[in-house]
Amino acid sequence: MTTPAPVPDADGLLAEQLLRLTRRLHRIQKRHLEPVGITPAQSRLLRVVAHYDGAPRMADLADRLEVVPRAVTSLVDGLEASGRVRRVPDPANRRVIRIELTDSGRTTLRQLRSARRAAAEDILAPLSTDQREVLGGLLSALVDGGPEPGRC
Repeated sequence: MTTPAPVPDADGLLAEQLLRLTRRLHRIQKRHLEPVGITPAQSRLLRVVAHYDGAPRMADLADRLEVVPRAVTSLVDGLEASGRVRRVPDPANRRVIRIELTDSGRTTLRQLRSARRAAAEDILAPLSTDQREVLGGLLSALVDGGPEPGRC
């Protein structure tokens, strides 16, 4: 009696491909961010700060980024040292610190948009316009249909 051939695990293969794509995207993004002088995590924090109408609290940023407050402190320290953000006291409660973008931070955001477009073009180069539209629809279905809300 022969042993049946193993059944391919299509979902497992797809999950592995997605993980490999994610790692590739991170490498490409990091390469495009190096000339800007910023890490992917700092880039994400800057984008989150920019989405607030006013200066967010550190706790707001930790919640939005889904990290512990200490991680936000480290990111803010680096961005503040480079002049991209500044800590300001909350006018209603001076014990609370808020984070606001500086002019340098806004300039960096513009550079980041260009770097992200270039990284996306590198990743999507093998796809036709129609394939990109299909991929966009599939990714939206995965992001919007998942159990967790999409983040910046």
